[in-house]
Formats: sequence, structure tokens, C-alpha cells
Amino acid sequence: MTAMMQPSGDAARGAAQEQSNGPTALRIILGVKLRRLRQRRGISREAAGRAIRGSHAKITRLERGQVRAKERDLRDLLTLYGIHDPDEREEFFGLAQQANSPGWWCQYSDVLEDWFELHLGLEDAASVIRTYEVQFLPGLLQTEDYAHAVSKLGYPNTDPRKVARIVALRMARQKLLRRPEPPRLWAVVDEAVLRRPFGGTEVMREQLEHLLKMIELPHITLQVAPFEVTAAAAGTPVTLLRFLDHDLPDKVYLEHLTNAVYLDKPSEIDQYTLIMDRLCAEARQPAETAAFIEDMLAELR
Repeated sequence: MTAMMQPSGDAARGAAQEQSNGPTALRIILGVKLRRLRQRRGISREAAGRAIRGSHAKITRLERGQVRAKERDLRDLLTLYGIHDPDEREEFFGLAQQANSPGWWCQYSDVLEDWFELHLGLEDAASVIRTYEVQFLPGLLQTEDYAHAVSKLGYPNTDPRKVARIVALRMARQKLLRRPEPPRLWAVVDEAVLRRPFGGTEVMREQLEHLLKMIELPHITLQVAPFEVTAAAAGTPVTLLRFLDHDLPDKVYLEHLTNAVYLDKPSEIDQYTLIMDRLCAEARQPAETAAFIEDMLAELR
């Protein structure tokens, strides 16, 4: 076996990290590697697009990990970029094969929106998830009954069976918090989130009890932002995702009712990181948040 197939040091760690990532993350990593090859050769997106019988927009989508890499396109791009070594080419094809495999969430394709599928893949690969919520609790911290109550609000005219599938998907997402090496979840929620009695008193009581159990886990941090916190003027839910793999850029996820926006420019990441830092500094600290939740529970008993 050649040295190319036996990476060591940083290369070995990078290969191990790629193996641990899901298909969405691997698709983005593949896109980053292809972009670097193209730029190293000084080839424009237009020229690369022509080489695969497409346009510069197709190359952009490929390099951003928004589409799967077809074997024929990948073969032609590697040739264009001067990658002729069989072992090196095989590494790219192997990465593409893993990236094109279905994620666990595909079993929920009947209720999964395209714009949310990307988030699930990124969430699954993230090492740190920082989120700020202004109306509902983060999906990763919801109980099944709470999730059912808020899902019915979001989809008021939807068949109950579809609502049940949406809730099942949300519960499946939460498994990542209990895997051997879970991501760190750091959530800040507006005080109004805990004041809204979604599902009624009993549902909220169970939800608050669930929060107290979850924040006992070392990788989960929860803070409540009181009404007077000025940093909350951001006014919209924000999620920041960070990854161990250097080929995966940080992402900002902004979710709306029927779509979402993904940002990864350094200036955008810096702006939203600053907002999150201010929120964390002004919100109730974790111990104070636990006491606040306990007081709310006492009011519901």
C-alpha cells in the first residue's frame, strides 16, 4: 500500500474526522477540497463548469456542498485540476461515495423540507451548537408533548399523522445529545419562551422538569435572557454551528416558518458570534437559570 493510502499526523486525524462526519458534512468537505484545487490551478468557475458540461453556478453549488458530486463530473474535474495519481483520485471518489450516502433523516423524507435537511446534516456533524430562541424552546431540548403542541401551532391544518411524524423527527434529532461524543449545546432562550404555556400546565411542568435534567449533563448549558436584556433586540432565532474539521467552515442558521438562511462568510460569523456573546453575558448564568426554572416549577405545582 502506498504512503498516500497511509496518512499520518494531521492527515490521519483529518481522515478520521471525515469518517466520523455524516454525508452532509462530507459533501461540504469535498466541495472545499475541490475549490482549493481549482483555485490552486487558477481556473475560473466558468472554465470548470464548461469542463463538466455545466455552468459556473453548478460549480458554485458543488463547491458549497449543496449538490452531490456525480462520478463523471468528479472525474473530469480532477483531470482538469491536474490530479492524475490513481490513489489520490480514489480518495476523492471514496469521499464522494460517503458524501452521497443517505443520512438517518432520509427515513423522514415525507415530512422533511429541503431547506431543513441541510441543517440536520450540519447539526449532526457539529462539535458546538450555540442557539438563541425567542418563541419556542430549542428542538433539541423539547419533550415529545411540548413538540407536539408547538408543531400543531406551526402546521394548524395538517393531518395529525403528519404532525406525529414531525414530532418523531424532532425526537430522533435529540439522539445526538446522548451519543458517546456529543456536541456541546449552549442555548439561550428568551424569558417569554418559558412563560408561554404551550400545551397547558401539565405539558409545561414536564417540560421544565426535563430542562432541569438536561442541564445536569456536562455538555449542555442553558441560560434564560430576562425581558430587560438589550442584546435580545436581535429579535430572531439564531443558531451557530462549529466543527472540528478545518475543512468545515462555521455556519449561521437563521430559520423562518417556511425556509431558512445559511451564512458562512467570516464577517457574518463574527457579527452573530458577537450577538451571541452579548446574550450569554447579559442572560442569567446557568446556576441562576436552574433556580429560575425551579421557581417556575413551584408556581405550577
